[in-house]
Amino acid sequence: MSAEAPRHVAIDLGASGGRVACGAVTEGVLDFEIVHRFPNRPVRLGRHLYWDVLRLWQEIRDGLRKVARGGAVASLGVTTWGVDYALLDADRVPLGMVHCYRDERTAGAYDLIAPRLPREAIYAATGIQFLPINTLPQLVAARRDAPRLFDHAAHLLMLPDLLNFWLTGRIVAEHTNASTTQLYDPVRRGWAEALIAAVGFDPAMFPELVEPGTVLGPLLPEIAADTGLQGAVVVAPATHDTASAVAAIPAADDLPWSYVSSGTWCLTGIEVTAPVLTAAAREANVTNEQGVRGTTRLLRNTSGLFLLQESMRGWGDPPIEALLAAAEKVATDTVIDAEDPLFLQPGMDMPARIARWCAAHGRRAPESEAAATRVILNSLGEAIARTLRMVDRVADRRSRTVHVVGGGSRMALLNQAIADAVGLEVVAGPVEATTSGNLLLQAEALGVIHAGDARAVMRRSAALARYAPRAEA
Repeated sequence: MSAEAPRHVAIDLGASGGRVACGAVTEGVLDFEIVHRFPNRPVRLGRHLYWDVLRLWQEIRDGLRKVARGGAVASLGVTTWGVDYALLDADRVPLGMVHCYRDERTAGAYDLIAPRLPREAIYAATGIQFLPINTLPQLVAARRDAPRLFDHAAHLLMLPDLLNFWLTGRIVAEHTNASTTQLYDPVRRGWAEALIAAVGFDPAMFPELVEPGTVLGPLLPEIAADTGLQGAVVVAPATHDTASAVAAIPAADDLPWSYVSSGTWCLTGIEVTAPVLTAAAREANVTNEQGVRGTTRLLRNTSGLFLLQESMRGWGDPPIEALLAAAEKVATDTVIDAEDPLFLQPGMDMPARIARWCAAHGRRAPESEAAATRVILNSLGEAIARTLRMVDRVADRRSRTVHVVGGGSRMALLNQAIADAVGLEVVAGPVEATTSGNLLLQAEALGVIHAGDARAVMRRSAALARYAPRAEA
């Protein structure tokens, strides 16, 4: 990394872990190192699941101190997953804890909304896939369980907006994460205020929206002093992790391409210039989320490596490399429905749930950890193929290649399963796509690279692997 190149810091929180990375663009190539990794797992208290946000905040500060030992930093940016939020009162003090989107409180929440707004009206206003994890059903469930809570709520902040507030003192919301809430209008590119009011919430709770790449300002003096990052500014990249990952896809525009952001969840879709809010899109339950420079990520959110992660916990966390090597030697035609609600909740009984699903559907249950791993990965490949065909049909186009980014892109067995199921070439990489996109969007914001050059930089920077569909598949 050149000493002259401005250094940027990416703070990336995922649903299973977080990282703090530092990098720079030198001679048109991105180079970075991850200086701090830390786990993230929801905590159960009583009947509910919460995120330990204060511990994550401490881990972030520890990571920033490590970065500061390497010299000056020009900027830093935050990405997290979508849908989860915090409430602040008028004095900007947090109200309660941050629920995890997998909390079971949202069961039946859409039934509470139906008398006020039918599903057709919600989709027309937001273009968002109906999922119990969305912010809309979360808020409705929160009001049902604690109605007086909203008497004191003055600000609703998505998780990256909360962290940006703690870093800079500024309360804003960035478009890409806001668009995951099912409370955002993708046509007007603003909060869906009529919908918010119709379901009984105050639109004034929702902050001013800013574009990806907005410089929010300097670190608060106490944060700069604590971390040693004097002079750094905070940039809002595409704060939704998938939006930053898609911004870093090393695709060229010569062929229609689709993407799979492969991690705890699989987000499969395409990039379009405008939202698709047709009846066909609603019936297919596809989602319209914001991308960079006003683009729309037309996608569907399906289960991902969460099934394998939870199964591995049930098996005592065996080494992933050995597990994948053993799975490659297994021949099986069993495929499960990875999107079945049976697999939504965390738990070390995931292998037992898979066996139960197989018994209920007349499928042969996997008899070993390696066989279960092969079943999970093949099933994810089939789910991704179904989703891609659905999204292409809704958009009236045909993908020619599939880019797989994120943690799953390093799993050859999964990438081959996707190529076989889709019948298209898969280009895998970069693994740390969210971090790459975060850093590159900061570099664009500070004028280090030209706006819109992030993908060209990634084509020069990323190590890619290619998988052709096999004829026998």
